[in-house]
Amino acid sequence: MSLSSGRPARSRSRRRLTRIAALAAVAAVTLTGCTGTGSTESDGIFESDGCTHIVVATSSEKVNMLDALAEAFKQSPEHDALDTCATVRPINVSSGNAARFLTSGEEWPAQDRALWPTLWSPASTVWTDRVAAAARPALVGDPVSFTRTPVVFGMPEPMARALGWPDTPLSISSFASMCQDPAGWGSVGKSIWGSFKISKTNPNTSTTGLSAILMQSYEATQKSEGLTAADVDAAADFSRVFEECVIHYGDTTGNVLTTLYNDTQHGAGGSGYVSAVALEETSLLNYNLGNPDSHTVQPGETLTPPREKLVAVYPEGGSMWSDNPITVLGADWVTPEQRTAGEAFVAYLSTKPAQEILPEYGFRPLDESVPLGELFTAAYGVDPAQPAITLPKPEVSVISAAIDQWTQVRKPSSVLELIDISGSMDESIGDGRSRLDGAIEGAQTTLGHFRPTDEVGVWAFTTGIRSEAGEGVEVMRDIVALSSDRESLNATLDDLRYANRAGTPLYDAIAAAYDVMTARAEPGRINAIVVLSDGQDTDSRLSLDSLVARISPSSAESTDSARVRIFPIAYGEDADTTALRRIADATGGQLFDASDPERIDLVFASVINNF
Repeated sequence: MSLSSGRPARSRSRRRLTRIAALAAVAAVTLTGCTGTGSTESDGIFESDGCTHIVVATSSEKVNMLDALAEAFKQSPEHDALDTCATVRPINVSSGNAARFLTSGEEWPAQDRALWPTLWSPASTVWTDRVAAAARPALVGDPVSFTRTPVVFGMPEPMARALGWPDTPLSISSFASMCQDPAGWGSVGKSIWGSFKISKTNPNTSTTGLSAILMQSYEATQKSEGLTAADVDAAADFSRVFEECVIHYGDTTGNVLTTLYNDTQHGAGGSGYVSAVALEETSLLNYNLGNPDSHTVQPGETLTPPREKLVAVYPEGGSMWSDNPITVLGADWVTPEQRTAGEAFVAYLSTKPAQEILPEYGFRPLDESVPLGELFTAAYGVDPAQPAITLPKPEVSVISAAIDQWTQVRKPSSVLELIDISGSMDESIGDGRSRLDGAIEGAQTTLGHFRPTDEVGVWAFTTGIRSEAGEGVEVMRDIVALSSDRESLNATLDDLRYANRAGTPLYDAIAAAYDVMTARAEPGRINAIVVLSDGQDTDSRLSLDSLVARISPSSAESTDSARVRIFPIAYGEDADTTALRRIADATGGQLFDASDPERIDLVFASVINNF
C-alpha cells in the first residue's frame, strides 16, 4: 500500500493487492516447519506468464513496498536486459524466523516449492551476519542495503509532552528512571496514568527487539560506538531495570500497535495500555495513518487514523537503524535463471526510480538526492533531522552476548495455559493429527521458551469434571516454577489425550483461571493466561458480558503493575473469535488466529514469545 491517510491504496498497486495478500496467507499457512517437495508452480500465486518466478522472503513492513517495486521493475532497463522476463512476489516471513529456517540445515519449510525464496530481505544485516556465522557465508550471498529506517520509541503525544518532549531531549535512561520511580507517572504530576509501561518485541525473532537491547547496552555504557561483549555484560543491571517496565514481549510490533489502536479507537480517546513502544519509524508512520499492523490494504479499503497519534522519540544517546538488506540466496533450490533475475532486481533497487518509491511507504532512501516527502513531518509524528546519533551495528559475537543476556534479565513470567478438551477437539486437522494432538504438541514444543524460574501451569476444561479450581476444570499442573520439570510437564500434557471430552464451559473456565491468577499476581512478573479453544461457549453459567465486566481493569483487584492479561488462541474455524477478542481486549491481551489448525505449532510459539 501507499502510506496515505484516510485514502485507498495507490492505483498502480491496487491491481495486485489481493494477489499479494493471498500469497502472504499461503506463506503463513505453509511455513509450519513441515517440509516437502511440492510442485514448482502454485496456481493463483504466480500467473502463467512465461516469466521466471522469484519469491522475496521479507519482513512484514516491506511487503507493500516490495510489491510496488516489483511492478516498477517490469518497466526498468535492468529487467529489459534479461533474456527472459521475471515476476517478483514478496512473502511475509519475520527476520528471526527466516534466519532460523536458513540455519536449520534443512529445506525451506513450505510444502509448495513455488514459495521457496530466491531473495531474502530481513530488516537488518544483523540477521544475514548471524546466518553467515551459524551456517555458511555463501548461503546469504552478498547482502546489499537498499533502504533504512531508525529504531525509535513511539509514545502517545500527551505522554511524550508530559516528559518535556519535544523541547527536552529524552533518553533510554529517562525511561529507566520512570521505571524505577515507585510513583510512576505521578513523578511528573500524572498519577492518574499509573505506572510507566514499555512494550518491546522478542529479540529472538524481531529486529526491533534486538536493536532495543543493543541500544540499552550503548546507553548503560555511555558509548556511541565500539560496543563490546564486556560492555553488554556491564549493562546487565541497567537492562534488568529497563525490562521491569515491560508489560509483555510482543512477537511483532504490529500486534502490539493493533492492541493500542483498538484501545484508543474504542475507548475515551486515550489509552493506559502502554507508555512507550520500541518500534521502527516506518511502523509509527503506518500507525498514524491508520494501519497499525502494516497490512496490505485491499481495494476500496479506507484507513482511519488513530484518535491519538504516536510521536517518535529519538533517544538522545542515539538510535540503531534497520538497514534492510536484500540478497540472492546461495541455496540449492535457486535455479540459474532465478539467480540472474534476482540479481537484476537487486541492482534495480539501488536506482533512482526505485529509491523515489521508498518514501511513499515510510522508508528512507539511501539516495540522499531523493526528497523524503510529506510523510516525514511532525504532522505524522516524525522528525526527518533525527536521529542525531547513529549507533553502529556491533560484531556478531556482541549481538549473541546481548541475546544471551536478555534471556537472563528479561522480566520473569507466570503463565497459566488453559486448554479446551471438549468433544470437538477430536476432529482431524488433516495432517494425521487431531485438534487435541496439535494443541498438545504446540504446548510441548514451546516449553523451551521458558526459563527454569518462570512459572507455568496447565489446566484443562470441559463439562463433567471437577477439581479444587472449580466445576468443569481440571488442574493438570499447578502454577509453579518450571525448574527442571520439562520432561514431566511433557508427560502431563500427553495425559490430555486420554481425558473425557464433553461440552465447552469457556467463560466459567476463564473466570476461574482469572480469579486464581489475579490472587497470586506479582508486580515483578508478566502475569498471563493463554486460552486455547476450538469452539463457542456451550455450558457456562456466566455470560460473556458478566465475564468481561469481571476481568476489566476497573473491577480487577490487582494493581496496574500486576495486571493479568489474557491471550486467547482461536483454534479452528468454529472458534468464537468475537467473544475471544472481547476477552483479550478487556485485559490488554491479544487474540491469536489459528483458524487453520495445522498452524497451531507456529501460533503457540508466537503466543509464548510474548513472555
